[in-house]
Amino acid sequence: MCGRYALAVTPEDLEQEFSLIRIEWFPPRYNIAPTQPIHVIRAEKGARALGLVRWGLVPSWAKNPADLPLFFNARSETAPEKPAFRGPFRHRRCLVPATGFYEWKREGGRKQPFLVRSPERRIIAFAGLWDEYADANGNLLDSATILTTAANEDLSSIHDRMPVVIEPADYDRWLGLVPAGKEELVAALVPARPGFFETVAVDTRVNSARDDDAGLQAPLAESPPQAPPKTRTPRAAAGAGEPAAPDDDRQMKLF
Repeated sequence: MCGRYALAVTPEDLEQEFSLIRIEWFPPRYNIAPTQPIHVIRAEKGARALGLVRWGLVPSWAKNPADLPLFFNARSETAPEKPAFRGPFRHRRCLVPATGFYEWKREGGRKQPFLVRSPERRIIAFAGLWDEYADANGNLLDSATILTTAANEDLSSIHDRMPVVIEPADYDRWLGLVPAGKEELVAALVPARPGFFETVAVDTRVNSARDDDAGLQAPLAESPPQAPPKTRTPRAAAGAGEPAAPDDDRQMKLF
């Protein structure tokens, strides 16, 4: 599962990684939570484009989104056929840029958070799906989910799921800018190769979505980070302190 992640880079970094042009400034973010706005790369007019969407997919056909789970993750094994995701899987795939994500491991009576990052790649791209929802008044909401798969050996001792990583050579194929059949797309939804990720124990401050600063990523064994002055971050839904459950099929409810 992926219930928190980080995107601690500059706009110029994203421009270089994804061949984007003149994107707007945004601050580094170290603790992105469901319901918050997130950046995605998607296909627009035959090219890659940066979009800002809500994390937690609302299907276009939803009558009352509050009655649905908050789909911040989707299982890659079943997404192509599930009603909430099969349309986006065919027509609205996206990349979710990140510099790492967080996972929790139960140790005794507590949960220890870990930062999961790649020692070889500063920016990684999660496989995502997005959709557009219009309410009764015609207000539009773009939202997205992150696809997950079985954890590889880098993460399996902490959690049994992990986000799907799309390799740079496959960016355009995943976005639909290069033709690809369903079988080819499904074949890309596999765990990252062994050694791609490393895990670092971090302070439990990351449990609170209100905390969003570089100190959250300091290795716990080196110097437990102290809480700095609060920074203003996009507001998360109530109860989003930790991922709601270790199973993607049990999603948080909208508030």
